[in-house]
Amino acid sequence: MPFFSIVIPLYNKEHFIVQTIQSVLDQTFQDYEILVVNDGSTDASLKSLSVFNDSRIQVFTIKNQGVSHARNFGIKKANAEYVAFLDADDLWLNKHLEQLKKLSEDFPNCGLYANAYVKKMGEITLESDYIDIPNAWNGIVKDYFKSSQFSCVAWTSAVMVPKKILEAFNGFDEKITLGAGEDTDLWMKIAIQHPIAFNNNVTAVYNLHADNRISNANTNLRQFLDLDVYEEAAKSNTSLKKYLDFNRFSIALQYKLVGNKEKMDFYLKHLNKHNLNAKQRFILSCNKSTLVFLMKTQKVLRQFHVNLSPFK
Repeated sequence: MPFFSIVIPLYNKEHFIVQTIQSVLDQTFQDYEILVVNDGSTDASLKSLSVFNDSRIQVFTIKNQGVSHARNFGIKKANAEYVAFLDADDLWLNKHLEQLKKLSEDFPNCGLYANAYVKKMGEITLESDYIDIPNAWNGIVKDYFKSSQFSCVAWTSAVMVPKKILEAFNGFDEKITLGAGEDTDLWMKIAIQHPIAFNNNVTAVYNLHADNRISNANTNLRQFLDLDVYEEAAKSNTSLKKYLDFNRFSIALQYKLVGNKEKMDFYLKHLNKHNLNAKQRFILSCNKSTLVFLMKTQKVLRQFHVNLSPFK
């Protein structure tokens, strides 16, 4: 039995999947299986995999049913006790698995293990910012929801979860569609009930290229996670309530950009505006054209390594 099962959902990533899998093969820790779940790709993604000749790579082709279903399919096929996830256009640095393994040995019985990551936009690197977590630190996160308010401690391509935990929560919610928070939803469920171990050394790269983003044009077609189901738990957890409201703010903003006032109001309904900062309250008051201008300004400033965020 391998130590890790690595689940890679694949849908139309012909230009990235080879580099992604190579980043796995280049790991310092080599005891793993790679489960590529080809989610009905219509480009040359599947053909691209023919460059590899490694018995640890298994490829499954299924009917396109979305990323949650593809990941859940991979979880069912996993033979290892620990499941690591990697999206088909993201990358691992070569000590990613080694450091996750060490984290599991140093802090057993956690619900989720995560390494730090950076976001990349071409040649621009956007550093993550975790509240109350020192640089080069590893340990049990004291307050997951507080630490995740700027950058989320758990990002899918940098986490490892015991298979028994994934099975206990029935994996990713397949009702959440088009990348509308299925990962955030699962990590929240786990963090409410289990300790989270974190290594604040960057071992993963989140690629923010154009092919990896779901456009605002699709917002009305997406089924977002249901944040209201966590309100009961939030009554005794102020950090969770603030985290929920930050997510409501983000989703409401997306609906505002496509002119869907009804859906925007739905997400603002349970939002306590006292949990938002002045910048976020100002953004909610802006009209669509002002929002578009602010987003364009943010992109320009990132070219100069200035990363303005409404979350801080």
